[in-house]
Amino acid sequence: MDELLSGLRAAAEATRVRILFILAHGEANVSELTQILGQSQPRVSRHLKLMAEAGLISRHKEGNWVLFRLREEDMGGALSRAIVDLLPGADPVLAGDLARLEEIRSRRAEAASRYFAENARRWEQLRSLHVREEDVEQAMVRLAGTGPIRLHVDLGTGTGAVLRRFASRAQHAIGIDSSRDMLAIARVNLEQDQIRNAQVRHGEIYALPFPDGFADFVTIHQVLHFLEDPARALAEAARILEPGGRLLIVDFAPHDVDELRTEHAHRRLGIAAEHMAQWLARAGLTLTQHDVLPPPWRKETRGLTVSLWLATAPHLTLTSTPQMDRAS
Repeated sequence: MDELLSGLRAAAEATRVRILFILAHGEANVSELTQILGQSQPRVSRHLKLMAEAGLISRHKEGNWVLFRLREEDMGGALSRAIVDLLPGADPVLAGDLARLEEIRSRRAEAASRYFAENARRWEQLRSLHVREEDVEQAMVRLAGTGPIRLHVDLGTGTGAVLRRFASRAQHAIGIDSSRDMLAIARVNLEQDQIRNAQVRHGEIYALPFPDGFADFVTIHQVLHFLEDPARALAEAARILEPGGRLLIVDFAPHDVDELRTEHAHRRLGIAAEHMAQWLARAGLTLTQHDVLPPPWRKETRGLTVSLWLATAPHLTLTSTPQMDRAS
């Protein structure tokens, strides 16, 4: 009861209701909210602080930014969504807020497009060496099975493609990447696809900002070949898996395309199956399936084989209590 009343009191102000409406359409930082609301930064920050303390919104720091979004869980999240759902669709103030939000999104999209255009040639060159990305993602979906996903964490999320692929199955999803440029692209892609149950965060794959047993599904798509210590990254992924959780990994099989070291910053020329098996075992995971996708055949080029591995975390085992001997 106290939590509900606290949330209602925190939301009982016109600007705060507008903030909830804006954040229902995606996360935003203080500067963006200030532009949309037409209010001073100290005033907006004060509103945000009160709502965060009441559990209506969540905040996280990303470099010099602090990003805000509606809470996804608990009573505060349910209350925030309920308030937004009750707002009149034709309200002129809210319509103006939404229009200014779209202007900001357009600027984000333009910046992301410029970054991608500058790197597009290198990306297309790499893609031409292996099977279509659409085929890789379909193979990931097949390997993941048909069961529900409570919380999906995508490590090295890049443009957010894997988040988008599994968005319809996951209750919640979080993408982690160390590149803020890539995160900007991922946010634009999620917004354009109107995906509300996924978010992205800046973070390091060796030190994930999550507690033990946080997620039931973790993906690592074309990331390990960039890393100095893939085994350490897999151990960290295993740490955040709940008992029985699944880890799905996609990477290149061993190859000899040496220019990928210099032109694409690959640290490793593919991942050997025996190395992966050793790393997963060391992380306490059980390898349940290993599939390969051969490259498209081209006489003039060397192709890249894509490997997929599915591993599971051990289930909790219940220790049985010995029954007391019964008198005969």
